[in-house]
Amino acid sequence: MAKALPLRLLLALLLLAPALPAPHKRGLIFNLDTGELCMQSSQCKSGCCHRGSGLSLARCAPKAAEFQECSPKSPYGVYYKCPCESGLTCDADKTIVGSITNSDFGICKDRQSFKGLW
Repeated sequence: MAKALPLRLLLALLLLAPALPAPHKRGLIFNLDTGELCMQSSQCKSGCCHRGSGLSLARCAPKAAEFQECSPKSPYGVYYKCPCESGLTCDADKTIVGSITNSDFGICKDRQSFKGLW
């Protein structure tokens, strides 16, 4: 009789498992959608945690498209202008002061057409 109880318990758990809620694809800290509050770009699905000014709250935003203003990738993780979408390069004049203040802005350009200029 002692062996029957664990077998029944195991069978009950197997039958109830599909009834348990599935985990959400979106988390409270990571995998955040556009418009949600963030502290680092690694939290956002898009990869860009954007802040309009030094006093505003940062929110997840889409990456910059071709010919839009952009920031080069930064170790800070919060941007005033989002980095470029995959396959694009942020053509910006990089300075030491701009790197420190996160103010080196440029324009997203296609890598292929960008290479042709050199």
